[in-house]
Amino acid sequence: MAKIHYQFNKETLSYDRIEISFRKRLWNWTTRLGASLLWGILIAVVAFTFIDSPKEATLKKENAELLAEYNILNKELDELSEVITALEHRDDNMYRVIFESDPIDASIRQGGIGGVDRYAELREMNNSELLISTKQKMDRLTKAAYIQSRSFDEIETMVKNKIDMLASIPAILPVSLKDKKVYRSSGFGYRIHPIYKTRKFHAGIDFAGPIGTPIYATGNGKVIKVGSDSGYGKHVIIDHGYSYKTHYAHLSAYTVKRGQKVKRGEIIGFLGNSGRSTGPHCHYEVLKNDISVNPINYFFNDLTPDEYEELVKSVEEAGQSLD
Repeated sequence: MAKIHYQFNKETLSYDRIEISFRKRLWNWTTRLGASLLWGILIAVVAFTFIDSPKEATLKKENAELLAEYNILNKELDELSEVITALEHRDDNMYRVIFESDPIDASIRQGGIGGVDRYAELREMNNSELLISTKQKMDRLTKAAYIQSRSFDEIETMVKNKIDMLASIPAILPVSLKDKKVYRSSGFGYRIHPIYKTRKFHAGIDFAGPIGTPIYATGNGKVIKVGSDSGYGKHVIIDHGYSYKTHYAHLSAYTVKRGQKVKRGEIIGFLGNSGRSTGPHCHYEVLKNDISVNPINYFFNDLTPDEYEELVKSVEEAGQSLD
């Protein structure tokens, strides 16, 4: 039933019935419907703009959790990087020093990762800077871990050779100091030559004592020279490998021959007075890369700290060599 509308008439002081045309009623309905639609659209826009749907809320929560996990991962990667850096430092400055091996070149450790813009696919993603930074850290750590793993493989090989190396490097005295008749006569460095009476470089240490005192190989090795000349007299040279050689001169006799393999502590000859010598003694040299080095640094298997200090003092006090 349609509603009946009335209007107050001021002249007659009564209500007159109003007849509303169909067109006007249609216009009113259309206006109301448009207003309702407009308000509905506005409400929907506000709702979609400021109020998340359950699915959006779930996605935002998952995104926030993912970002938190990425930040935690970045912190863990930083800690792992510090661990690998410490390993690299110990590798270069401890392990490789012990085995007399050159450290890994910094250009190899710090070299870049190959590829043309490896992170292009990440640049279009949300939080691309965080993703790229994390991926770069992972790539650097992967490379560093690989290089360090290869280095440890090399060190493992060095360790396996270490026993042979330690047995070969000169590490004992060529004479026994238990024999009270044996003493240290002259040390490494500039000394007064006993014959020419001039200051001359002495490339070894002289051990004086009775002729016939046993002379020992100071490390495992191979005899590469047995001979006699006017200078060193009867002498023996042993190649220990690992760039080390030792020279024993002014012997009275030798018990080895060229090409023979010897062990540390094995008798190779006897103290004498052959060659250019002013008294019975053994002139002992250590050569590293064919350069004479101070033998005093290669008696670590034979002496206590006090005995070592006494030896250093005695050889330094000697002002003149015996050859």
